Amino acid sequence: MKYRLKVCGMTDGENIRAVEAAGADMIGMIFCDASPRRVRSVPSYLPKRAARVGVFLDDLLDKVLAAVRDFGLDYLQLHGSESPEYCRALAEAGISPERLIKVFHVTADRTDFSDCAPYDDLCGCYLFDTKLPTGVAGGTGKSFDWGILQAYHGPRPFLLSGGIGPESSMALAGFRHDKLIGYDINSRFETAPGIKNPTAIAEFIKTIEYEQNK
Repeated sequence: MKYRLKVCGMTDGENIRAVEAAGADMIGMIFCDASPRRVRSVPSYLPKRAARVGVFLDDLLDKVLAAVRDFGLDYLQLHGSESPEYCRALAEAGISPERLIKVFHVTADRTDFSDCAPYDDLCGCYLFDTKLPTGVAGGTGKSFDWGILQAYHGPRPFLLSGGIGPESSMALAGFRHDKLIGYDINSRFETAPGIKNPTAIAEFIKTIEYEQNK
């Protein structure tokens, strides 16, 4: 199986072009005002092959829908405490459930994923990320014990996130779950906030594919 790679926190058009050429399957653009990787205007280049993912954090529906229109977003990643009712409101506005990626955070003591169930019919995919410290929004750049995800038995596929870096490729190749469809990377591949290293990403993809096919 070829896993999908989502590269998040992209801001610059030419950098997006280079990362897409390096093999990224999904390009994430963050619309959270507090993020240093917030995309403030439409980049000079938007991906044509890779899917466009907008990342939102408890935003007003009007803001989300405006970004969908202006950036031609294929998917919406809901990174906050968005409720099932919020997802239903997006559906009523014309955003199909298959286009929604709901983020759930993982703590060291998590033993079940029953909180995902209310979203099973409302979102096409989940993303599991490291639990944030209280009062902090966004990603942590830190990983969690992926073995915890063996307790996830829901019907929806998921992306794995949280502190994944170039050195993670061999460990990722050894992690198996029947609902895992890909990985989400961000700060560990940056040369500056919002600017990624295409060479490192291409090598990461190559190493994972090699290890998985051994």
